[in-house]
Amino acid sequence: MAIAAKQERRVIEGSMAVAEMVKRCRPHVVSAYPITPQTHIVEDISEFVADGEMQCEFINCESEFSAISICLGASATGSRVYTATSSQGLLLMTEVLFNVSGLRLPILLTCANRAVSSPLSIWNDQQDSIAMRDSGWMQFYGEDNQEVADLHLQAYKIAEDHRVLLPVMVCMDGFILTHAFEPVELPAQEDVDAFLPPYQAVAKLDPQQPITMGAFADPNYYMEIRWQLEYAMQQAPAVIEQVAAEFEQTFGRPGLHALESYRTEGAETIILGLGSMLSAIKDTVDELRAEGEPVGAIKLRWYRPFPRQQLIEALRGVKRVAVMEKDISLGMGGAVCADLRSALYDLDQRPAITGFVVGLGGRDITNRTVRACYERVQRGPGENIWVELDEDLLDPDMLRAWKQQWT
Repeated sequence: MAIAAKQERRVIEGSMAVAEMVKRCRPHVVSAYPITPQTHIVEDISEFVADGEMQCEFINCESEFSAISICLGASATGSRVYTATSSQGLLLMTEVLFNVSGLRLPILLTCANRAVSSPLSIWNDQQDSIAMRDSGWMQFYGEDNQEVADLHLQAYKIAEDHRVLLPVMVCMDGFILTHAFEPVELPAQEDVDAFLPPYQAVAKLDPQQPITMGAFADPNYYMEIRWQLEYAMQQAPAVIEQVAAEFEQTFGRPGLHALESYRTEGAETIILGLGSMLSAIKDTVDELRAEGEPVGAIKLRWYRPFPRQQLIEALRGVKRVAVMEKDISLGMGGAVCADLRSALYDLDQRPAITGFVVGLGGRDITNRTVRACYERVQRGPGENIWVELDEDLLDPDMLRAWKQQWT
C-alpha cells in the first residue's frame, strides 16, 4: 500500500481539525455566519486568512441565508467554496440549499449538528441535517474527529467529480466532536494537492462567455431537470467508493465506504446508527459479546445517497435490527429507520426492524441506553420507541395511550 510519507499528528479540537483540513483543500471563497457550535471552525479559518496562511476570500456576512447565497454565487463562477453552520442556521439556508443542488454546484458545508427550536437548545442531535435530506445534498456522517477531517478531503473530490456535481454536507455532532480534543493525523499539503486536483467547472458565469444559470423552467422542462438530479445521486455511490479506495491507498486510513461493520460475524442482532453514538454502541457490543450475546454493529457513513444495496448485503441473514437515531420525523418515527424499512422491503426473510429515538436535545447516549435498545429488540419488533424518557414529566393519560399504540 502506497501511503503518504508526511502526516502531522496533533491533539487538536475537532473544529480546528476541520479548519486545518479545509485549509489544505484550498477553497477560493469561504463565507459563513458564526453559530454555536460551529463557530470555532470559521473562526479558525478567518485567523488562517488574516495571518496569510490561507489564500482565499473570507466573507463574514450578516446571516446564514447570505452566507450560502454568497457561496452559490462564488461557486457559479467556477470557484471551490466552503461554508459551515448549525441548527437554525441550516434551516435559514433551506431555500438556497435547494437552489445550490438544482444548479449542480459542488459546495462543501460542514454541519455541526445541533437540535432545532422550539424549545431552544444548543445541544446536539441530528434533526437539523436530517431535515434537509430531500434538498439534493449528499450527507456524510463522522464518528470521531479523524474521520470527520478525512471526510472533508474526500467530499470535495466526490462533489467535484463531473459524474456527480452535487453539493455535500459533512455532519459532525456538535460539542461531542466540535469541542472535543482528540489525536488527529493531518496530511501534508503536497499530498492533499496530489489527491485533490483543482476544481474544473463544467459551466460557469463568465462575462466573456455569457450564459444563463438557474433559468425559469415551465412544465415541459422541470421534471427532466429533477430527474437528472436523482440520476446524479444514484451515480454517486460508485464515485464515493472509488474515492474511498483511493484515499485508503494514499493515506492509509479507512475511506468513505457506505458502512463500517463491527463484530458482525455470527450476529443475530445488529445495532445501526450514525455519527458519534457509534462509540457507545461499539463499547456496548463488546460488553454484550463478552456475555455471549450474538450482536454486532453497523455504522452508516452516508445518509444521502442512501446505501440501499450495501445495507441489503450487510443485513442478509440477520434476525433483528435496532436502529438508533437522534432525530424524529414527527408523525412517522425516526427517518433513518423508515428509509431502512423501505430499502429492505423486497428482501427475502427481512430482519425485524425496530426504531429507537434517542439523545434528542443533547441527552446522553450511554452504554445503558444502547443496552436498553438491545434488550427491547429481543422482545419482538416495534417502532417509534423513545428511550429514557422521563415519564414524570409527561401526562399519565397521554403516556398510557402512547404505550398502548407503540410499545
